[in-house]
Amino acid sequence: MTAVADTVTPTQQASQWLTDFDHALSSGNIDAALALCVDEPYWRDLVTFTWNIKTSEGKDQIRAMLQATLKQTQPSNWKIDGPATEAGGVVEAWFTFETAVARGKGHLRLMGGKCFTLLTTMTELKGFEEKNGANRVMGAEHGPQKDRRSWLERKTQAEAE
Repeated sequence: MTAVADTVTPTQQASQWLTDFDHALSSGNIDAALALCVDEPYWRDLVTFTWNIKTSEGKDQIRAMLQATLKQTQPSNWKIDGPATEAGGVVEAWFTFETAVARGKGHLRLMGGKCFTLLTTMTELKGFEEKNGANRVMGAEHGPQKDRRSWLERKTQAEAE
């Protein structure tokens, strides 16, 4: 009988990396965050940190971006969103996170346990969440209805009330 070695799943590996990254950024330790990356990482930010579409190439550019934005952004709650996958030695995972003013979603690619590409995107501003499900404002109403009011008329009345 052979002993089965404990193996770390891609999901566990990505979750641990996100936890370590969360701790580094929450404490303002840019060096610790960069230590979690390969020598030439890429970070593509869509509005979340930079309020622009920005690709930072290499640790120097990522350091400069974080030095300029980390205090205001205050990122936290980096958590994996679904199972991670692994192919050809590359672990890929989707994740969620928050900043002081927004919620976001991102994508992480790890090679040898270190990040080589990171994508961060803003999905909503806090306080301006999209109304979903039963809270969703209904648009067009089809079929005949007596005394039907338009969406704008209903919205204006709701604001007045």
